[in-house]
Amino acid sequence: MKIDKDGVLEISGVKSTHLANEYGTPLLVLDEIKIMENIKRIKNVFDSADYTNYEIAYASKAFLNTELCRILQSENVSLEVVSGGELYIAFHSSFPANKIFFNGNSKANEELIMALENDAGHIIVDNEDEFRNIDKISKRLRKKAKIYFRVIPNISPDTHKYISTGQKNSKFGMPFDDMLKLIKSIKNSENLEIKGIHAHIGSQINEAEPYVELVKTFFDLLNKIRGETGVVLPEIDIGGGFGVAHSTFEKAIDIQNAIKGVIQEVRFLSNEFHYPSPKIIVEPGRYIISNAGTTLYTVGTIKKAENKKYVVIDGGMADNIRPALYGAKYEAFIANRPKEKTNLEKVTIAGRACESGDILIEDTYLPEIKPGDLLAIPSTGDYTYSMSSNYNGFLKPAIVLVKNGKHKVITRREIYDDLIKRDVENSEWR
Repeated sequence: MKIDKDGVLEISGVKSTHLANEYGTPLLVLDEIKIMENIKRIKNVFDSADYTNYEIAYASKAFLNTELCRILQSENVSLEVVSGGELYIAFHSSFPANKIFFNGNSKANEELIMALENDAGHIIVDNEDEFRNIDKISKRLRKKAKIYFRVIPNISPDTHKYISTGQKNSKFGMPFDDMLKLIKSIKNSENLEIKGIHAHIGSQINEAEPYVELVKTFFDLLNKIRGETGVVLPEIDIGGGFGVAHSTFEKAIDIQNAIKGVIQEVRFLSNEFHYPSPKIIVEPGRYIISNAGTTLYTVGTIKKAENKKYVVIDGGMADNIRPALYGAKYEAFIANRPKEKTNLEKVTIAGRACESGDILIEDTYLPEIKPGDLLAIPSTGDYTYSMSSNYNGFLKPAIVLVKNGKHKVITRREIYDDLIKRDVENSEWR
């Protein structure tokens, strides 16, 4: 984002005021150039280290629609999905099936059938029950499933407890002994091919050390698997969770330092254990999409309470639940006059929902703000739209893609008819 010659905030060469006038607010604006820059930054780390055996699989839970599938495909990025819905979006977008990683801790049979019938390239096995289902369904469909085992690495990074997933009591993954038992049981299977091991230790991780520790855990497991079964697994998936700064209150990970540390540790341990260097798979989601997104809101009511001045916008927790759910911190700018720096006053940015917790930003300083002003909140590309709801009957916003002065709608704004289109009227009792 930058300020144009007219003193208006612009995103990839497009005035924020023009976008708001044309498409309405709330409005999620995604910058395609930013998305591609974030992908390139990850690729450059591997390429500069001369480690060509790698794969980037975008974690679609951060945000996914058909247009993003197109962008990812053009950048040769794979896709990690966790539900039948995300699978459907990928298949509907003609995303290459062999570049899809199907993850999740309790995949329904119909989802597994969809994945296997459409030749999804990789299925990450979370538990023994799921393993049995995959084995049974793949036999029935006469399909060969390429699988990874998701292990519990017992690593607890410094992050919010709701987004920490690698600890010993996590609901995700399986203990090593359970995984080893399953590997032994299918060593010569005709319908299951074991490709590697997977772990995801959490989100918003801003240090390299947990990833390096994960590599050490992986190689210890790989060596034990080889010793007890003779199986040499060719791939490791270290998950994602690379931290970003949604505001100056947060610290972003040094992605170069983190991935470089992973590569160095892989090379060292491959040599130490005389183990073939594995393919390294990473699953960045928010790292790719977060700072590519900016949400625009129109200021409605301004009101005072005891020791508080509320600026109430036309969105809130229905389109961005993260502040209410995780205590996430954001910053805001008056997009139609961002140059103003005087007469700062302390305000709280509140949403319209009938919840006292519908606060997007608590106690921030902005120039005197007026009804009708356009408010911009950057770094909202991740886990906003994908976690949005129709609470209070609010409509989900439109999403617009911008690139070098051009713009287009990639997800339309909901209309009121969308709220009732699944209702069944005059249904008969049975």
